[in-house]
Amino acid sequence: MHQPRKRFGQNFLVDDSVVAAIIAALHPQRGDLIVEIGPGLGALTGPLLALVDELHAVEIDRDLAASLQRRYPRLALHNCDALKFDFARFGRKSRIVGNLPYNISTPLLFHLESCAASICDIHVMLQKEVVDRIAATPADSDYSRLSVMLQYRFAVEKLFDVGPEAFDPRPRVESAVVRLIPRHPLPWPARDEALFAQVVGATFAQRRKTLRNSLRAYLAPADFAMLGLDPQGRAQELGVAQFVAIADFVATRAG
Repeated sequence: MHQPRKRFGQNFLVDDSVVAAIIAALHPQRGDLIVEIGPGLGALTGPLLALVDELHAVEIDRDLAASLQRRYPRLALHNCDALKFDFARFGRKSRIVGNLPYNISTPLLFHLESCAASICDIHVMLQKEVVDRIAATPADSDYSRLSVMLQYRFAVEKLFDVGPEAFDPRPRVESAVVRLIPRHPLPWPARDEALFAQVVGATFAQRRKTLRNSLRAYLAPADFAMLGLDPQGRAQELGVAQFVAIADFVATRAG
């Protein structure tokens, strides 16, 4: 019996009904290229192998990787850190699925975001709090830098919640499954994506600050009127397109 390792954030999915719901949401086709992140004990791996011809799994735990390879010889197993795995390596678009380790979920999402051009879609389980932030819209209390940055690149849909009882060991938090579909083309392409990320980060760094104060390094008082922004507004009131407009305004002036 494998002992869950805290350093890998291991909480193994053991509820067959949740497995079935994830598979149904993914709706895999025989010719799909599926990449599973964190297969663990193989709750999703076995059902997926029965449905597709090509399944890759990224598992950092050597013992689990060896066990999975013995059980599923047809599985393309990558024993490595998902944060260092090249998800653009396959030469065609892949479909990402998995129960992500909650301790690295945010950096892993940004890593996947950097490979979005090579991804068809993403169906992953995360801490419910993180999913709520990803899917939040302007004026929601959960709306944050994470919301803006991921919604810039992906269409986001929260699918369903999952209780702690679906895992062994039980986590202390609620979970949820989310679908992310890369936007092709981008509806609001930023002239300078690095500058866009800086503007978003600066605006949310101190959420209670007015835009006049949080964007002081980027906009002069007269610029707010030109952009149609209320200088007394807050970061959580702006949509993705408005953040792009601010970054493009700054980039144009600098160029």
